[in-house]
Amino acid sequence: MLEQKIGFDRIRSLIAARCSTEYAVRKVEDETVSRDRAQIQERLTLTDEMRLICMFEDSFPSGGYLDTKPFLIPLQAGDSSISLLNLRKLRTSQETLRGILLFFRGCKDDLYPFLRKKSAPVEYAGEVDSRINEILDRNGEVRDTASQTLGEIRKSIRSMGGSVSRKIASILKEAREEGIVDSEVEASVRDGHILIPVPSASKKKLKGVVYDESASGRTSFIEPLEVIELNNRIRELHFEEQREIARILFDFSEFLRPFLPGLIYASDYIGEIDFIRAKAFVALDMIAGMPIISSDGTLALRRARHPLLEASLRREKKEIVPLTLTLSKEKHLLLISGPNAGGKSVCLKTVGLLQYMFQWGMLIPTSEVSEMPVFDEIFIDIGDNQSIENDLSTYSSHLKVCKDIVEHATEQSLVLIDEFGSGTEPAAGGAIAEAVLAKLDSLGAYGVITTHYTNLKLYADRSSGVENGAMLYDGVATRPLFKLEQGMPGNSFAFELARQIGLPESIVKDAEERAGNEYVNIERNLRKIARSKRTLDEKLARIRTTDKALESLTDKYEKELSQVKELKKNVLEEARAEAAEIIAGANREVERTIRQIKESQAEKSRTKEAREGLKEFAKGLDSELQSEKDAAIDRKMQQILARKEREKERRRKRGVEQAVQEERKSEPAIAGPLQVGDKVRLKDNDMVGEITRISGRNISVAIGNIISLMSPSKVERISNQQYREKTRITVRPVSNYDNESVRNRRLNFKPSIDIRGERLNDALEIVMHFIDDATMVGVGQVSILHGKGNGVLREEIRKYLRTVPSVASFRDEAIQAGGAGITVVEMDI
Repeated sequence: MLEQKIGFDRIRSLIAARCSTEYAVRKVEDETVSRDRAQIQERLTLTDEMRLICMFEDSFPSGGYLDTKPFLIPLQAGDSSISLLNLRKLRTSQETLRGILLFFRGCKDDLYPFLRKKSAPVEYAGEVDSRINEILDRNGEVRDTASQTLGEIRKSIRSMGGSVSRKIASILKEAREEGIVDSEVEASVRDGHILIPVPSASKKKLKGVVYDESASGRTSFIEPLEVIELNNRIRELHFEEQREIARILFDFSEFLRPFLPGLIYASDYIGEIDFIRAKAFVALDMIAGMPIISSDGTLALRRARHPLLEASLRREKKEIVPLTLTLSKEKHLLLISGPNAGGKSVCLKTVGLLQYMFQWGMLIPTSEVSEMPVFDEIFIDIGDNQSIENDLSTYSSHLKVCKDIVEHATEQSLVLIDEFGSGTEPAAGGAIAEAVLAKLDSLGAYGVITTHYTNLKLYADRSSGVENGAMLYDGVATRPLFKLEQGMPGNSFAFELARQIGLPESIVKDAEERAGNEYVNIERNLRKIARSKRTLDEKLARIRTTDKALESLTDKYEKELSQVKELKKNVLEEARAEAAEIIAGANREVERTIRQIKESQAEKSRTKEAREGLKEFAKGLDSELQSEKDAAIDRKMQQILARKEREKERRRKRGVEQAVQEERKSEPAIAGPLQVGDKVRLKDNDMVGEITRISGRNISVAIGNIISLMSPSKVERISNQQYREKTRITVRPVSNYDNESVRNRRLNFKPSIDIRGERLNDALEIVMHFIDDATMVGVGQVSILHGKGNGVLREEIRKYLRTVPSVASFRDEAIQAGGAGITVVEMDI
């Protein structure tokens, strides 16, 4: 009953339809939900590993999953023999088993560990396969060489067949010459007999046995007497052939018996793999992933989707609204209210179905950061449970379910109740519902409950364990948004719906007056609260965006400051080097003065003159090194920067002139299909780059620090020499290019993306464009949220990042911020 109410019976049917073996179909039918965390983890991981194999591994066997156990078990009896059809099945199954085992034993140690562990005890019987191939040919027929006797029999059959053909040809020729049959008549074969078609009026002219007649009776098919004996001998040879084949199969069965336990175990293993593959294929159809098993009792669904509803909407070309919901030990009950047809029941069923799928071992269509606890029991009260046989009304049946829930529910239970308290007089129904809600609250049971009762909303507002939730409604457009908002009660919008449907305004006004001002004011205040909360959420989102932009700018300025400090350090080192040179010059001046004094033999006037010169030199030196030290350093920095700018401009001009000259004498483009690693020139602007990836109809070209996705028709291959000569030209850095397009990109750019749930090829395309934009706008650091999963998506993204010149480094995010589920990329700008 539970499976039918939440829709899991249809999930079973979807999985069973993807199974190839009866073993897997029975497994789908017999598999039950688990309450063991380790078992659930194993089931989920096996399915998730197989999902990755189905997505990325072409070498894994895609067919040949056959049931061999039904005919292998009878072979354990000594007098039984395998049939030719079952021998063919056994060979196909053995080939599939061999392919599976070779795949897992050739994997790296860190790939698909659970599936590799499952395959470890399975053995491939190579001797059996070799023996089968000695018996059967490539088309599954018994070989002539399967036994010497069989070869001789078939040789005799072919020889006798040739004799019959020659004899028939001779008789037919004579019959044509005698006019018994027309010249264009040919021999016919019926039931293995070679016959001559003869007009019924002339059938007595040809000696033989009338084997058959045409529908009109005008033609008789005669088997000539001369070939009857030959045909009888051929039939005898065919009987001998079948007896020899049966003997060969019996001998093979005797040979097979020692291998039967291993073959039967392998048959079950193939059935298990078929079962897991079926789950993986359905998970791929649902775009499902593996959630985290909660360790603290948190149930956190992130962007969850009801798989059956999503498939139905997809057929109608509509999009489903994802559900985000959180339950914890502190807030373990969620009371959802809102307008009719607003999505309350869908939220409840989504929680129930995904929780059931999770504990059954099926991947669920939600973000991989979702957390799911393990419940001992799931209680559900949805729909009309009235029973004429048991004399139960609708409300009585609801009360009976509530009685069962309050008697058996614990803090390890999940309770799902739709339209809580409905079906009877509102005051009494609401009071009973509130009492049951209080009991569930005291038990600590988890639950999702939908209602319209205001007293339940007020209870949730003052309870520490119950939280209100609202299904949002667009009051202006008068349509439901199908989005859950936790933390606030919902509005029924009964009067608005009445007006939308077209109920006379006088009646609606009268109804509002009868409801009373208090009720109308409560509903109006709820709408105001909802609008205020949405406004606050929008402001918070803008604040978060601004904070991220400020963080990015702060990182950029810190990096620029460190570059300035490094430049200042280099300038100081150059200044010190020049000061040392000045000191060395001073030493040389002193030595020269002393030498002059010695050469003038202490002549007073010359000595005094030399001493005065030395004092003037020392005074100038002191002035340069001491009084104007800081000013000199600043001037030196300005000189160095100006010198570098002039040098850069000279190189640019020289590079442009050289590029123009080289372009005039460039070699013609090289023909042939483009390949990864080829050097190419863009036809529209003469920029050059290197092909880093070819995907479908597009290619990825690395042009400096940017990788661009484009059509192969937009480029032409050039030689390595041309590429080297073109790349020697110093061009203006991309980060300085600040036209209107870049400014718009910078304003709209967000430093993080979320690619969870995307297929690998789509995810790589998104990351490529994201890194291109980050390089263009000059962002110093970005982050990519890809989830943990099995790490395949993370590894493929990082392989790509290693090829991008503008990426300086990348790393995992801090543990508290997401850890290995987020890659932080440092850009080289």
